[in-house]
Amino acid sequence: MNTRVDRPESLWAIAWQQLRRNRLAMACLVILIVYTSVWLYAEGTFWFARLRDVTPAYKVSNYAIRNQPPSTAHWLGTNYAGRDNFGQVVQGTRIAFEIAILTSVIVIPLGFFLGALAGYFGRTIDTVIVYLFSVVGSVPDILLITAISYVVRGVVERSPSMQTVTRYIDSGLLAVCVGLGFTGWVGLCRIIRAEYLKHRERQYVLAARSLGASNMAIMFRHIAPNVSHLIIINFSLRFPGLILTEAVLSYLGVGIANEPSWGAIINDAKQRLWLGNWWELAGATAAMFFLVLALNLFGDALRDALDPKLRTAEAGTV
Repeated sequence: MNTRVDRPESLWAIAWQQLRRNRLAMACLVILIVYTSVWLYAEGTFWFARLRDVTPAYKVSNYAIRNQPPSTAHWLGTNYAGRDNFGQVVQGTRIAFEIAILTSVIVIPLGFFLGALAGYFGRTIDTVIVYLFSVVGSVPDILLITAISYVVRGVVERSPSMQTVTRYIDSGLLAVCVGLGFTGWVGLCRIIRAEYLKHRERQYVLAARSLGASNMAIMFRHIAPNVSHLIIINFSLRFPGLILTEAVLSYLGVGIANEPSWGAIINDAKQRLWLGNWWELAGATAAMFFLVLALNLFGDALRDALDPKLRTAEAGTV
């Protein structure tokens, strides 16, 4: 006789079941998949031209068709140089995703590691790290990001050893990502610190410690899997903020200079808005609006699905 043992569902399986019941979250997920497809297409276009050492189509100027309104040939019209605005907006999607990924490479390891150290060990280590993120968090983000971006951009452009790097990534993009990374870890650090403060006294941690497990093993093998979902939640909720911050920086002339980001497109478009060229501004603004909206709504739904306390509270009200 075969006996079937029902295994408990994982956190991710339960979260996916809850997300599937949320029609708005599923609609936002479809929008995000479309944006991801556009990003992959834009990356392919960029690298195909870069590896062949040719000018990509979205950078080719044609002054004979400059400032044309939307048409079947150019869905979002053309800009002052006769470049297709739709191609510019598509490449802006690439910049937005690259900023999110490159910034996360800095934010996630730094914020998670410092938060884990502060929450697990406490005392002097906790005091130093809390003081550090309190100082960073007290400075207005836009000022600190601007200052770091200027410094990093100057170092990158003047360093011969960095010339190889700038062949594959724009110096302005790298500078913005470093600035966003070294200011954006504070929120994740606070969350991870609070979770480690709770988990370090739980039974499974005490049991692992009594069996001789090292502090590093307890921190990253036992506690980390129980708080890793917070990284995804934090990333999904911070992604819109990264896009908007880059747009503001590009609008101020601090961001990407050689590639068409949404902020740079908006900055250029404002100069011709009084001429009635609304399509430049509308294309980049609409692309940014729908991505930020979808990310915010999906991030909220993902947080509700992954947070056990919210699920428990929801079940208690039924």
